Amino acid sequence: MSALADKIRKSRQKVEPVGGFDFTILRPTDLDMMEFSRSRNPADLVKFVVGWDKVKEMDLLPGGDGHPVPFDADACSEWLADRTDLMVPLVEAITKAYQEHKQRQEDAAKN
Repeated sequence: MSALADKIRKSRQKVEPVGGFDFTILRPTDLDMMEFSRSRNPADLVKFVVGWDKVKEMDLLPGGDGHPVPFDADACSEWLADRTDLMVPLVEAITKAYQEHKQRQEDAAKN
């Protein structure tokens, strides 16, 4: 990815605290939401979780150690698929981030 594209993606990120963890979410683009509107499957929005902090291996699997683990998108998807207590608020935060973005666009168009 180019440095400029990386900056654009970073500008769409925010940290969302959920369940004692800090998740980095990426606001979906208009195109992303058009694709999502076809399936309307909330699990499809998990791909917009792009980072985490305060997650230890023992949070992810029984018998894991207490050391923090680096973000892994596949592991995150597997973990959240079984943790609706985390996934539901994350999906809501991702959806809200998009709705707020659309509202800002509409407000700017009025001015």
